[in-house]
Amino acid sequence: MRAVVYDSPFKVSVENVPDPEMQHPNDAIVKITSSCICGSDLHMYEGRTAAEPGIIFGHENMGIIQEVGSAVKTRKVGDRVVMPFNVACGFCKNCQRGFTGFCTTVNPGFAGGAYGYVAMGPWRGGQAEYLQVPFADFNCLPLPPGDQYEADFAMLADIFPTGYHGAELADVRPGESVAVFGAGPVGLMAAYSCVIRGAAEVYSIDHVQERLDKAEEIGAIPINFDEGDPVRQIKDRRGGEGTDKGIDAVGYQAAAQGSSAAGGEQEEIPNVVLNQMIDVINPTGAMGIPGLYVPTDPGGVDEDAKRGALSINFGKLFEKGLRLGTGQCNVKRYNAYLRDLIIAGKAKPSFAVSHQVSLEEAPDAYDKFDKRVEGYTKVILNP
Repeated sequence: MRAVVYDSPFKVSVENVPDPEMQHPNDAIVKITSSCICGSDLHMYEGRTAAEPGIIFGHENMGIIQEVGSAVKTRKVGDRVVMPFNVACGFCKNCQRGFTGFCTTVNPGFAGGAYGYVAMGPWRGGQAEYLQVPFADFNCLPLPPGDQYEADFAMLADIFPTGYHGAELADVRPGESVAVFGAGPVGLMAAYSCVIRGAAEVYSIDHVQERLDKAEEIGAIPINFDEGDPVRQIKDRRGGEGTDKGIDAVGYQAAAQGSSAAGGEQEEIPNVVLNQMIDVINPTGAMGIPGLYVPTDPGGVDEDAKRGALSINFGKLFEKGLRLGTGQCNVKRYNAYLRDLIIAGKAKPSFAVSHQVSLEEAPDAYDKFDKRVEGYTKVILNP
C-alpha cells in the first residue's frame, strides 16, 4: 500500500510499504477514506522529537472496515468508522475510568498509545491506504453510512475532541469569558467548543491572519499578538478586567512577538503562553492546557527547555487561586456526543479545513502547512 513515511527533518515521502495484517482476533483492517495532518505531526516533521526515519505518520483516521477478527462482535465489514487517535484497550484501570489517553495496555511501560506517533507504541499511522485497528469494538466509532459529513467526522479523531477537552479542562461555563491562545486547528476547535458551551466572549490569540479570520468566522474575537501584548489588548477591551478562563492550545513551540510563523524559522519562547494565561485570567479562574508539552525537546531554546523544564510564575498562579488542568485528550469521552452534534446540525467543525488533497500530495501539503502559507490551516488527505 501507499503511505506517508518520515525521512528526515522537513522531509516526508509517499512510499510503498507492506499492507497491515490482522495480528489478533479483536483487530480490524480499515480502508482509509480520510486522514488529517495534525499540528502534532509537525513536531516530528521538524525533527523536534526522537522520531526515527521510516515511521508512518497519521493519527487522525477514518474509513470503511474491510476485515474483522473473530473476536470482534459489534463492528462488521462495510461499517464506516472513525478512530480516536488514542489507541486504547477499554479494560485497563485507566480506560475503565474514562482516561483512554492513558491506557496502560497498548504501550507497555508508558501510559498512552497512538497511531503513527513517536514513543506512543508500535501502531502504524493512517496516512496510508489501510490501517490495522486493535480492540476494534472499542476503538471504532460507528458513523452513518455514505459520505455525508466526511470532513466533519474526520475532525472527531483528534482536534474536535481535543479542543473540547481544553474547554472541559478550563471548566468553561455559559456566560463566561475565555482567552484561547493559538488559532491553529486545536485552538480553533477550542474556541468553537467554548462557543458551543455558551461562553459570552471568546478571545482567539495568534499572529497568522488566516487563522484569526477563521476564528472570527465562528464568533471569536481575534487578537493578533504581533500588534502588542495580548494580555494588555484583552484587558483594554474589558475595561481592565481579565477573563474568567484560559486555554493554551499552543504548547512548547510558542512563538515570540514579531517572529516568523513558519515552522523551523520562528523565534520561540516556550513558556510565554503559560505566563500570559496566568496574567490574563481573573482570580479563582481556571487554565486548560491541551497544547503539547514534552519532557524531551532536541530543538529546545536552552538546556532547561530541552528537558521540558519551563519557568512559570507559579507564585502568581497560587496567589490568584487559579486551577490548572492539562494532559492528552481522552477522545472516547467526547467523540460520540460530538458526532451526534454534527448529525443534528449543531456543530460543523469542518469550517477549520482549508485543503483536501490526495495522499500523493502529502509532501507538498506538509511543507505548506508547516510554513503556514497559502491559507493552509487544516489538511485532510484522501487516499
